[in-house]
Amino acid sequence: MDPGSIPLFMNLSDLTRLAVLYKYGVYLDTDIIFLDDITRLRNAIGAQSIDPKTKTWTRLNNAVMFFDINHPLMREFLQEYSTTFDENIWGHNSPYIVSRVIKRLGNKPGYNFTIYPPDAFYPVNWIKIPKLFKKPANIREAQWVEKIVREISKGSYMIHLWNKITRKIKIEEGSVMYSLISANCTICRNITNSHTL
Repeated sequence: MDPGSIPLFMNLSDLTRLAVLYKYGVYLDTDIIFLDDITRLRNAIGAQSIDPKTKTWTRLNNAVMFFDINHPLMREFLQEYSTTFDENIWGHNSPYIVSRVIKRLGNKPGYNFTIYPPDAFYPVNWIKIPKLFKKPANIREAQWVEKIVREISKGSYMIHLWNKITRKIKIEEGSVMYSLISANCTICRNITNSHTL
């Protein structure tokens, strides 16, 4: 297979993600911090964005997916991958495949699953997340940090760190991310020195 302009490891990673999901029922990116119990999630996928007017999803994200083993939707994802593979468009073979397949299936019977709102799995999008790594500079910003930590902790199962964007950003003590990771990450030590989770 010619990997085209997308590195081969990315295409293989996309295919591996789908195979793992089909065979084992769960796929999670490694840049996820859990904030709540996920054991009750079943046949679940998260919306990354919604239309502000219609409140319907505009993009689903495949960084977090929980499905029954051999769920029929997983076969649809694998079929879509094999029939529409494009080695030259970033995201076509994995992140966007989920939205394409689910949009095409609509409410077709036999595909029981739940689409969770962005706040459940992706409470902060990739554009805004760098701000969460910065410590507050004054009382007003400290109050904002406390408010955001409460909101995310109350309404989200997890937070996606968007590592491609944040991997070189230092987690500053007192920041939203420092608070969330300190309270929820069981393997993180000395998080202010580096952000290589």
